[in-house]
Amino acid sequence: MPELKDILYKTTINAVVGSTGIMVNSIVFDSRLVKTNDVFVAIKGSAVDGHDYIDIAIEKGATAVICETLPLNFNNDITYVEVANASRALAFMAANYYDNPSENLKLIGVTGTNGKTTVASLLYQLFKKAGFKVGLLSTVKIMVDNKEYKATHTTPDSLTINRYLAEMNLEGIEFCFMEVSSHGIHQNRTEGLHFEGGIFTNLSHDHLDYHETFAEYRDVKKSFFDKLPRQAFALVNIDDKNGLVMLQNTAARKYTYALKSYADYKAQILENQFGGLLLKINESEVWTRLIGSFNAYNVLAIYATAELLGLERVENLRLISELESVAGRFQYLISDEKITAIVDYAHTPDALKNVLETINSIRTKNEELITVVGCGGDRDTTKRPKMGHIASALSSKVILTSDNPRNEVPEAIIEAMEKGVEPQNFKKIVSIVDRKQAIKTACQMAQPNDIILIAGKGHENYQEIKGERFDFDDFKIVKEFLKQLQK
Repeated sequence: MPELKDILYKTTINAVVGSTGIMVNSIVFDSRLVKTNDVFVAIKGSAVDGHDYIDIAIEKGATAVICETLPLNFNNDITYVEVANASRALAFMAANYYDNPSENLKLIGVTGTNGKTTVASLLYQLFKKAGFKVGLLSTVKIMVDNKEYKATHTTPDSLTINRYLAEMNLEGIEFCFMEVSSHGIHQNRTEGLHFEGGIFTNLSHDHLDYHETFAEYRDVKKSFFDKLPRQAFALVNIDDKNGLVMLQNTAARKYTYALKSYADYKAQILENQFGGLLLKINESEVWTRLIGSFNAYNVLAIYATAELLGLERVENLRLISELESVAGRFQYLISDEKITAIVDYAHTPDALKNVLETINSIRTKNEELITVVGCGGDRDTTKRPKMGHIASALSSKVILTSDNPRNEVPEAIIEAMEKGVEPQNFKKIVSIVDRKQAIKTACQMAQPNDIILIAGKGHENYQEIKGERFDFDDFKIVKEFLKQLQK
């Protein structure tokens, strides 16, 4: 067991009551999980304040409490440490508790609105193919080389991150690729981590239910790059106007990538079809099974990162040509009736627009594009009309349906989406609240050569309704319905 003073290293301490020389068992920020000799960190969350649970944590055996406000009455057997920011303190404490595991591997953070999962997951795949031991912390899953764990958040809490990184150290892992969300940055989950590099994909409308303004959302992303060390690299997409903003105050080595602008890493789309993309990256051509211009950016970011991490150019290109698409990211199948079904995680206006424009750029226009889409409940409401507008403007037919309604009435979410539909597109729209029925209807509407896009949930294998999660997998469901049509 470590001493409390050792795991408090780098935290900003305002006051101490008691001894920091005591031994502690574990660090806990959920009072329900406290055991004897644990240190309890009281975090002020958006819904719950950990300070209200200090007495319960002590009753359950906590011998030390980390808090932002000292209680009025002290227990003489307990050490109290007042810190400036409890979530930030937790991050440093977690890193110290696990012996700062991020310093023993090359950790790369990927941030941006869209593309985080694809870039991180494909970098994991590429470096595995190159023969390295690799880790992955993503929305879809957590990988410790070949061992897979279920992911619960885009960016896990500080203790979880460091626990997995420590396991990666034990496995001798050399590289780890990690999605870094704006929530994770804002809640200090990435503090205390040593990053070898940071990647910025793009920035568009999302999470304004959490961040009050787009400027705040952008600045939170930027703070990740502001904190990168001098020896790290910062790689940004400068076709996005926010790319250069990310580089403004970073001490890291600066690199850029783009399809449309002058950049260190430049790509050109030579061919774009359902089979994949032919790209020219700098002066080399490469074929990839990934589809669409948004994936051209992802592939370019992957190529640049691999080169910055020391992979040789020819090997890099060869491995890129072998990459397979990530579950729920433009994942498609073609039925015996020649109906193409595409499942994609596109849950923001920008991502939906990218996917629909990609499909429209590939299809011949002799076939229908039928889009099934909804919006999540208890999340940013301002994007709903935009999603309705984009889906109806860029599709032949649209079925508005439920996504994860959570605690909202799905009909009200659909109604908000309908408000973005322009009058000339009303005739394209049908609303079916039940998502399974919506997917079935799309399959029944489709004729040979038509394309069905099921957007919003991607890799998710559940639907969240009134606090419960029900089994629901878009890809499995559409596959089954298309198979039934063939009978």
